[in-house]
Amino acid sequence: MTKKLVLIDGNSIAYRAFFALPLLNNDKGIHTNAVYGFTMMLMKILEDEKPSHILVAFDAGKTTFRHKTFSEYKGGRQKTPPELSEQFPYIRELLKAFQISSYELENYEADDIIGTLSLKAEQDGFEIKVISGDKDLTQLSSPKTTVGITRKGITDIEEYTPEHIQEKYGLNVDQIIDMKGLMGDNSDNIPGVPGVGEKTAIKLLKQFPTVEELLSSIDQVSGAKLKEKLETYKDQAIMSKQLATIMRDAPVEVQLDGIEYPGYAPDKVIDLFKDLGFQSLLEKVGGDVQTNDEPEVFDDIEFKIVEEVEESIFSNKNAFYVEVLDANYHYSDIIGFSIVNNKGHFYIPTDTALKSSIFKAWAEDESKKKTVYDAKRTEVSLRHHGIHLNGVVFDLLIASYLANPSETIDDIASIAKRYDFSSIQSDDAFYGKGAKRKIPDGKELAEHLVRKALVLEDLEDKLESELEENQQLELYHDLEMPLSFILADMESQGVKVDKDRLLAMGDELKGRLANLEEKIYELAGETFNINSPKQLGVILFDKLGLPAIKKTKTGYSTSADVLEKLESSHEIIEHILLYRQLGKLQSTYIEGLIKFIHPKTSKVHTIFNQALTQTGRLSSIDPNLQNIPIRLEEGRKIRQAFVPSQEGWLIFAADYSQIELRVLAHISSDEKLIEAFNEGMDIHTKTAMDVFHVTREEVTSNMRRHAKAVNFGIVYGISDYGLSQSLKISRKEASQFIERYLESYPGVKDYMDDIVKDAKLKGFVSTLMHRRRYLPEITSRNFNLRSFAERTAMNTPIQGSAADIIKKAMIDMAARLKKEGLQAKLLLQVHDELIFEAPPEEIEVLKEIVPDVMEHAADLKVPLKVDYSYGPTWFDAK
Repeated sequence: MTKKLVLIDGNSIAYRAFFALPLLNNDKGIHTNAVYGFTMMLMKILEDEKPSHILVAFDAGKTTFRHKTFSEYKGGRQKTPPELSEQFPYIRELLKAFQISSYELENYEADDIIGTLSLKAEQDGFEIKVISGDKDLTQLSSPKTTVGITRKGITDIEEYTPEHIQEKYGLNVDQIIDMKGLMGDNSDNIPGVPGVGEKTAIKLLKQFPTVEELLSSIDQVSGAKLKEKLETYKDQAIMSKQLATIMRDAPVEVQLDGIEYPGYAPDKVIDLFKDLGFQSLLEKVGGDVQTNDEPEVFDDIEFKIVEEVEESIFSNKNAFYVEVLDANYHYSDIIGFSIVNNKGHFYIPTDTALKSSIFKAWAEDESKKKTVYDAKRTEVSLRHHGIHLNGVVFDLLIASYLANPSETIDDIASIAKRYDFSSIQSDDAFYGKGAKRKIPDGKELAEHLVRKALVLEDLEDKLESELEENQQLELYHDLEMPLSFILADMESQGVKVDKDRLLAMGDELKGRLANLEEKIYELAGETFNINSPKQLGVILFDKLGLPAIKKTKTGYSTSADVLEKLESSHEIIEHILLYRQLGKLQSTYIEGLIKFIHPKTSKVHTIFNQALTQTGRLSSIDPNLQNIPIRLEEGRKIRQAFVPSQEGWLIFAADYSQIELRVLAHISSDEKLIEAFNEGMDIHTKTAMDVFHVTREEVTSNMRRHAKAVNFGIVYGISDYGLSQSLKISRKEASQFIERYLESYPGVKDYMDDIVKDAKLKGFVSTLMHRRRYLPEITSRNFNLRSFAERTAMNTPIQGSAADIIKKAMIDMAARLKKEGLQAKLLLQVHDELIFEAPPEEIEVLKEIVPDVMEHAADLKVPLKVDYSYGPTWFDAK
């Protein structure tokens, strides 16, 4: 069997991935685009190459032996963006999960590790594949070693063999370093011979095989200027060749038999993917989970399957669990109940419970105290059967989330595991996954649900004590618990969607798409499949002759970033971009929303995730109503389909104005920020005045735009790289802008310094309402992990406090609507916005009480400000 070694240039691939993909964040605020791209590449390599041995090499530091030859080697490189730096530890975690060896060597580069190991492997009869984004490594190509170089994408690889190098350059592999010696390399700051580019270098090397032979035969070179340059920069050319030459006998301690690839560890990969939020990749590894055919053996427990509900099974205090198998409980039914109390352990089959008036009376009895898991889900599920849940005193899901929001909560078992309560299987293990998912028979199901109720009983006191110790009981009892039932009301109420209007929009979009098709065909001079990148590439680059910016294995790249760069080159491009945008609206938001219209209610019933984000913000899924596109006019129009549930009613929308900046002013006590808000100034204009040192009249729209970007960027811990990308300016300009901002607002600068110091002492940061976010990495010796934690420390109290304030406003608003005896209902929360439906006669009251309640949800050093609007649809209410 052929031994195959894959060697990966870790730093190069990570950089490629970072710059090839847009900045992505998971729900913990960690940037993940480099890790995601690296993962995509890794999985493709493992699938395509099926290596017997594999290693990822990393650069050990900024200084290498080459700096002794040339101190400016790799000089001039911009500092690694912190958004990338923070991802390297996760890339290393990824490699551990995949059981792939990694290695770095002080004073040497990854190239030297790869060069040394590839030579050893050749001598040992291996087939070798090298993967990098750096063409320097093509010098390692040989009959046994293929060098794959990533192009502009991350998984698009050009393979360099000796034959390919000959075909591409007309040179032998050995001449790659000579070519580099002559032309230099800007990315590594290798000078080469000024004025000699790739074409000239290749031409010279076809005449003179090496740099040395060329320099000894300068008199035979044609062209006086070229001769002069070669004569002047002789020593530099020799040095450049040396710098470009990869060392193949570096003191690498790794042995080939120590980097065998045993296959990845599925459980670890799945856990990491969940942690990073790689949902689409989870599906690719989920089927490969190695499960033990032998079921876990737990201590026996006694339980009773209830055949007829009697009052005698209930107590004054009960652990009560309701099982709904599907994640979307609006479309799934209850499959069983369990109750654990001082009278015993009980499983109640669904039909038995729901047909019982005794069960209904107990569930609705406020005096019968209940400990549950996910009160919101429990309440909504029971409501489908005409039962309202009362008497909830503890919710394990919410308590666990508040105690440590960084922990992923999949089910009760994941919480139990954290607290060493191991006598319970995870739902995936019990029910199976995917096509293998099924509900076991009554007795097995009964035991599983009873074990869940036992966890509720066992962990309540432990979690309650933990919250008390953390000063979070008020946050738990007064904010999150009441909010659960308000969210249950909102989810059950749902939002009416005018299906006919959506269908009409869909037809209109289809018509526009058809017209765009005709226009594109006309400009192309022929019909073709616009959705086929291959066919589109042929039209754009072969037929119309547009410059090909990026190529893939299958042809030309027609990705959005490529087309945007070509927009001014030909009229067809703007039509293609619009065609794609409208196509996505049609498939994702028109057809996608229609899919979620409930057949019984004609409404969409989104699920608000209350225990997911580390900042405390709510998120929305199935469908995500917080993410309906509004930048494109056609996207905004989708909101026209969201209408009141009753004829003649109106939609009323109210949102906080710049709440996070107001929270920043309060927390930082910055005098200028406080003054600006208290005087009702436009904060972005004020920032532009302070940063650019101009009067209000001198502030241009561009100045205000820059000020707005840095204002909101500061809230989210933006770096010079992030700001440069946002404003399309250089990192140097962005860095200067941030410096000027912090000079203008010293209170903000002091807050940032102080909160980091405080976090290092405590290990966590808190919101105004004591919501915590733990930051164990803030004292890490790893610079990247520490830097990310420091930025998180700065922005979490701001974002989290804003999230707490709007949650408080929702609770106060529900109470006020009830007090006023209004019919108006709260339908949605979209970040800083609350959306209601109400009869027209109540609008004047809402105009008074909604801002009043929202603006008094918190007592800050600056006023909270709320804007509102209303109309017959959500679209009209904005």
